[in-house]
Amino acid sequence: SCVAIMDGGKARVIENSEGDRTTPSIVAYTKDGEVLVGASAKRQAVTNPKNTFYAVKRLIGRKFTDGEVQKDISHVPYGILAHDNGDAWVQTSDSKRMAPQEISARVLEKMKKTAEDFLGEKVTEAVITVPAYFNDSQRQATKDAGRIAGLDVKRIINEPTAAALAYGLDKNGGDRKIAVYDLGGGTFDVSIIEIAEVDGEKQFEVLATNGDTFLGGEDFDNRVIEYLVDEFNKDQGIDLRKDPLALQRLKDAAERAKIELSTSQQTEVNLPYVTADASGPKHLNIKLTRAKLEALVEDLVKKSIEPCRTALNDAGLRASDINEVILV
Repeated sequence: SCVAIMDGGKARVIENSEGDRTTPSIVAYTKDGEVLVGASAKRQAVTNPKNTFYAVKRLIGRKFTDGEVQKDISHVPYGILAHDNGDAWVQTSDSKRMAPQEISARVLEKMKKTAEDFLGEKVTEAVITVPAYFNDSQRQATKDAGRIAGLDVKRIINEPTAAALAYGLDKNGGDRKIAVYDLGGGTFDVSIIEIAEVDGEKQFEVLATNGDTFLGGEDFDNRVIEYLVDEFNKDQGIDLRKDPLALQRLKDAAERAKIELSTSQQTEVNLPYVTADASGPKHLNIKLTRAKLEALVEDLVKKSIEPCRTALNDAGLRASDINEVILV
């Protein structure tokens, strides 16, 4: 998640308390009753899986019987159940039940606090973005999450439209068609947008949207984790999948390595004292090249191409009709 303010007619993204411009949309409940949001929740996810909630965007505003929700049950470690009204809710390990809106509200509270710390004043109003494919029920549930977080939600707008606005595409002249390719942490969306000038004003129309709600950065990280686990197992004969603490360190290291390989050809994953056996402590030291990473995730990248083709087809366009592509 990300929060921005309008500053002199321009959108300005604000850093959170950790100094990051984006916050993982993850909320965790600890044994001593503390609520963690963002990076701190992510850091303890492997050791506290049943009480760490992520990707609740896939549940918000949906019924428990919805196919998407049923698919999610086998993908996440936390409990998903039906509320009395049929909505999909989540459950902690000690059987505390919560609506997805409550989880989302925790993330929005952090966004609100981030803006307040930066501005030095109370923030009471917000515009919230949602995927273009969200229906009325999902949009209303998002508004409810904002209300729980203490925000008066002035408007709900489509994420791809917000991306186009952030890139200033409403400022350039002429009618254009834009593809917004949004590969998030847990979901992938592609939208085809038309920007047209009507009576001197720019209007945005989402012509088509498609995607895969089970494809995202997490899948790329998992490929790196699997590779590191297999290499370590070959070398040491120890399966780190059985060690939650080692796995948490590996998860963090895999994500860092992936990010580093965006700008360098090779990186080293170095985890001293990652585990131990009867012969003593073990250290993990594995080189990872960009070429290896690309080979590990090649099928995931290809998996994102089909929704792009479908969206173009639904919009009645060819790839050559697209004037610009925004990578979010």
